[in-house]
Formats: sequence, structure tokens, C-alpha cells
Amino acid sequence: MQTDRGYKCRITNIVSLTEQEKLFQLRILDPDERNLFRFRPGQFLMLQVPGYGEVPISISSSTSNNEQVELCIRKAGHVTSALFDAQKGAHVAIRGPFGSSFPMEEIMDRNVILVAGGLGIAPLRAPLFWINDHRDRYKDVHMLYGTKEPSQLLFTYQFEEWEKINHIDLHTIVEHGTPDWNGRTGMITELFSEIDIDPKNTYAIVCGPPVMFKFVCNHLDKQGIPMNRMFVSLERRMHCGMGKCCRCMVGSTFTCVDGPVFDYWSVMNLKEAI
Repeated sequence: MQTDRGYKCRITNIVSLTEQEKLFQLRILDPDERNLFRFRPGQFLMLQVPGYGEVPISISSSTSNNEQVELCIRKAGHVTSALFDAQKGAHVAIRGPFGSSFPMEEIMDRNVILVAGGLGIAPLRAPLFWINDHRDRYKDVHMLYGTKEPSQLLFTYQFEEWEKINHIDLHTIVEHGTPDWNGRTGMITELFSEIDIDPKNTYAIVCGPPVMFKFVCNHLDKQGIPMNRMFVSLERRMHCGMGKCCRCMVGSTFTCVDGPVFDYWSVMNLKEAI
């Protein structure tokens, strides 16, 4: 696909996840463009809302689903606020996909640990769908997911499917529980005590607030997993998607062009990346 112009889409469905997050399902209008559209887990799109501008959004759908593109969006600014007022059937546009991706083929035949903090579960859905599509090529898959409060947990309606059908070992935790919360409370790193890690045969994918990377990846490092087998996404630094505005520049690296996916060793050598 060409990345210098938008491809017209229609919003086919809107799923309200929390007060601040919604899942938008888009369908590319032109059948030829729709059939040609391809992306890799970890890449992102530029979403254009006519009259308001565009924003970078991680792709949350399956790479094998050509009929629709799913974007999990948090209401956080001018463009996303306008999008939250849109109704099913409204027209928007996308550019992309952009950026690097998670090395899903390299991870095959290994154990995988997926770690998501807050909205970080959105970019993790694409590699999770990929694993589900090729489940026989991956060994044990653990997913650790944490938020500040139970009301902020996203995609709870898929938890049972991930566990029972796709054989994902799912563990959730919140920092502050509520009277009706029966799960664990604490920091996400506490969930590592619930899983067995074989450091010689394990890869990790981590998505969430950058401050979380240090705690999670340092813990994995102490468990013996090499930093070049941990992958993180710096998509929160995205702006134009093409390295033109320089807002995502870290040293001499443009995270929108060279990233957003990096192995943690590379991130440690990027000054002020996190």
C-alpha cells in the first residue's frame, strides 16, 4: 500500500470497552485495496478523521483478516475526541502500515511471554492473533496483563477464549482492587511468580507505558532471558509516521521509521528512549 495518501474506510462497528477506550472496526471501501492490504504484528497506521487531522494508532486485528481492520483507541485529544463522536457508518481514512514489527517467525518453536500494561494490550492483540493462527508452532505461551483498576481491563470478553480455545496461560492483576474484584492486586512484575520460565527457550514481547519496561525487562534479565530476546514497542512516540516532523527522534533514531518495535538491548542504547 502507498503510505503518502489515505485509503477510504467505513466504520462498520464500534465496541465500547471502557469510558475512555473503544474498539473501532474499519472496512477499506475499495475491494482491490482491501485485498492488497497487509501488515505485520507491531506495525501502526495513521488514522485520518476528516476535518480534524490524523493520529498514529497501533493495529489490533489479525493479519489473516482482510475484511476489517481493528483499532483500539483511547479518547485523549482533538482527533480521538472527534472520532468518539462518530457513529457506525462514518467515513475515515488510513495510511500505512508503518514501522517495524515483532519477529514472529524467529519466535516460532519457542516459549513466549506477552506482557501488557494498560492500553498496551492493544498492540499485543496482533501478535496474539498471529500465535493463535499458528498455535502448533509455539510452545508455552504466557500472557501477563495489568492495569491500575479492574474497570480499566480491556477485552475481558476474550479472556475465556484465549485460555480455553487458544491455550494461552493468562494472568491478570490490578494495582488497586475494588470490593467486587477477586483477582490479584499489586504490580505486574508480581505475576512472574506464577509462571515457570525457561530462559534458554523463551522470548518476551512487552507493551505498555515506557516506565514499565525497566521493571519488566530488568526482571526478565535477572531470570536469564537475553535482552535481544525481549521486544518492546515505542509507539507512544509516534506522530507523523514518516520521520518528517522529528517528534519521535531519539538521538539519531526515528522511532516511527526504525521502530516502533525494538529489542530491549537496542532500547537500552537509545538515550532517553524510555
